[in-house]
Amino acid sequence: MNPGTPEFALIDRHFTRATRRADVVLGVGDDGALLQPPAGSWLVLTTDTMVCGTHFLPTDDPEALGHKLVAVNLSDLAAMGADPAWLTLALTLPEIDHDWLAAFASGLFGLADAVGAELVGGDVTRGPLTLTLQAAGTVPAGMALRRDGARPGDGVYVSGTLGDAALALALRLAGATVPAPLAARLDRPSARLALGRALRGQASAAIDVSDGLLADLGHLCARSGVGAEIDLPRLPRSEAFLAAARGELDGDKPLNGGDDYELCFTLPAGQADAVSALIQAGGCPITHIGQISAAPGVRCRDAAGRLIAPSREGFDHFTTERPT
Repeated sequence: MNPGTPEFALIDRHFTRATRRADVVLGVGDDGALLQPPAGSWLVLTTDTMVCGTHFLPTDDPEALGHKLVAVNLSDLAAMGADPAWLTLALTLPEIDHDWLAAFASGLFGLADAVGAELVGGDVTRGPLTLTLQAAGTVPAGMALRRDGARPGDGVYVSGTLGDAALALALRLAGATVPAPLAARLDRPSARLALGRALRGQASAAIDVSDGLLADLGHLCARSGVGAEIDLPRLPRSEAFLAAARGELDGDKPLNGGDDYELCFTLPAGQADAVSALIQAGGCPITHIGQISAAPGVRCRDAAGRLIAPSREGFDHFTTERPT
């Protein structure tokens, strides 16, 4: 293909930069990237796609979309205990809008640079607006966090607070004012990379909370062949959430709202005293919310200890209504 075509001009203008990492032998501009992973490490790969009308609104800020596309992938790396290294980007665009692309690239590179990750390749095509990023990271061999190590008796913990992003989206769709702290959780999430590193050799299992705590903890339990019991009053809610929640807009959002990008993990009973050190190393609050059990399934208990049935189990692409 002619390098002077609009596609290649777009790539050169918005996504081609000088190599910044010593382990990038060859980056953007060739048929593939050449990378040199560090000795004694495992390579961790993850991919996320954001589709207009499913994951974001057509009017959303492109700079925030660039940030979020990187952040959701970093959250997966954090859940594996990995250090971010390289990114590849696939863009499907209905048309070329250089102002939109400049803002999107600013958000993408802003977060990528902050965590030391480098864009090393990708693709651009025409069609309905769709954003796909693959992130690669490294973790010391044998030290990766996984979903399949939880055992009965382990404690269940979660970082940060839950439900902020889901409440922000509900308020936005209702035409209500969204408090800035809630909007930031929806539009510009942060990945718990430091906590993921600190959990190496500590957590028996881990997962990032992206589709809702109930759904994602269920995935962890299924992979581990166990179940869990969650105490709903323990679920951490932010002050902004408590101030803005109003009846039907609150609902089960801390339990099954999406876009939290916190880490849910399990610790063996003998390691519960490690939580203080994990809070310091991870730079975020950590809350003990329940226990792993032998019986399959995730069960929820209210303040009186009664089992309750949530209204739904989290986000699913083929059952959950789209935001538009």
